[in-house]
Parts: sequence; structure tokens; C-alpha cells
Amino acid sequence: MGGERMVYTLAQVSEHNNSKDCWLIIDGKVYNVTKFLDDHPGGDDVLLSSTGKDATDDFEDVGHSKSARAMLSDLYVGDIDPATMPAKVQQTPPKQLQNNQNNTSSSFITKMLQFLVPLIVLGLAVGIRFFNNKSA
Repeated sequence: MGGERMVYTLAQVSEHNNSKDCWLIIDGKVYNVTKFLDDHPGGDDVLLSSTGKDATDDFEDVGHSKSARAMLSDLYVGDIDPATMPAKVQQTPPKQLQNNQNNTSSSFITKMLQFLVPLIVLGLAVGIRFFNNKSA
């Protein structure tokens, strides 16, 4: 290829999504993993399920070895056009709309009720028993 890198769109890479022709996108690079499907320790289904999308997170989550990462250079076919990739959605936890002062006072009230309610029930039970014994 004379040093010129091929650039593929997501649509082009997505066409290579079966066991006879399987391409993956990892870290902005496109890899033809077809010849590795039979040898992949996790099975070919793992690779096939990562086609048509950015498989970087899938690849990184497994924690591949240095030798597995080195194998990628032999499978490299080009780069992905970043303009064709969907924007990554940053997932943020929902904001808590609680005032710390209100939270502290309501927490105190909850703890007091957890202590007082059983104490009141016990007092009522003792009072009823005492009243029943006195009237009998």
C-alpha cells in the first residue's frame, strides 16, 4: 500500500460482519479478523458480535495480553473515518436534588422514629398487660 493508509466509513466496515469476512474497529483502526476467528480463545461469536460498531470497549474490557495486542498489527487494514462514527454518549449519574440540611434533619427524624416507635409499642403493651392484670 506504499505507506498510504486506507480510510473506511462505518458503513463500509459494517458490511464485513460474518464468519467469512469479519472486520472490527478498535481504537480508530480497522482490523480484518477473519483468519483469526477459529483461533480466538473466546470463540468466533465474541468477535462477530462486535462488528458494525466501535469494539474498543469490548476489547479493553477483556484485558487482552501484550501478545494479543501485537497480533493486531498483522490484521490491520486501515483507519476508520471518525466523522462516520456515532458520538459517544457520556453517561453521567443523575443529579441528586437534595439539600444537605434537609437531608440531615430528615435523617435525624427517621432515626428517632426508628427508636421511638418500638419503644411506644412496648410501652403500650406493658400498659395494657398491667391494666388487664389489675382489672382481673
